[in-house]
Amino acid sequence: MNQVADETPEPQYRAHITLRDTKGLTPLGMRANAVWDDDPKRLGIVLARYKFVAKMLSGKKRVLEVGCGDAWASRVVKQEVETLVGIDKDRAFVEEAIKGMEDIEDKWRIECLVQNMLDGPVAPPFDAAFALDVIEHVSKANEDCFIRNMIDSVLPPGVVILGLPSLESQAFASPGSKAGHVNCKSGLELKKLMQKYFHEVFIFSMNDEVVHTGFYQLAHYLFALCVGKRS
Repeated sequence: MNQVADETPEPQYRAHITLRDTKGLTPLGMRANAVWDDDPKRLGIVLARYKFVAKMLSGKKRVLEVGCGDAWASRVVKQEVETLVGIDKDRAFVEEAIKGMEDIEDKWRIECLVQNMLDGPVAPPFDAAFALDVIEHVSKANEDCFIRNMIDSVLPPGVVILGLPSLESQAFASPGSKAGHVNCKSGLELKKLMQKYFHEVFIFSMNDEVVHTGFYQLAHYLFALCVGKRS
């Protein structure tokens, strides 16, 4: 038997050992590390949100993620689209994301840039854009600027997805979670807001990892899937 076979009697796991020995173990970044240390189940919930976006945008050529952080979960979307570019205003997280891209295969590579969406659109334009857990950190005074710049980064007809904690969920949110939340919305408020910018707005509810079309007030999280930019 070879050395790998000596380490495990299960042949289906020998490729895991070979990958460990040839490429090493992949660090998941500061955000995932903090979640793993504090609330491990949240990793599954966050990945489920990214999976929803990935399936909605599957096949798109060029996609923008607004508020990518250190991009630890962005690979889920990259798996379904040709090119993914992430921006974030926080340099510490973007530098962590860029560091994490240094030794990965091209198929998983994501371009990450330091940019505040309030400063203007991102060029060249994209087929679609999404922002998860971002808009609730943008004040109501700035939300129109934020959304318009995001939309102006997307070619017509335009597809934009926003995901955020529901207004109703904040009664149960932790102090740390609520600290930065200045603009959570109910399902109807979210739909009304995005209808100012898009011809079609579809609202989905989410509880833990389950996305559904149920009662908005019982949803912990909301998605707005927006299609068809208004002129």
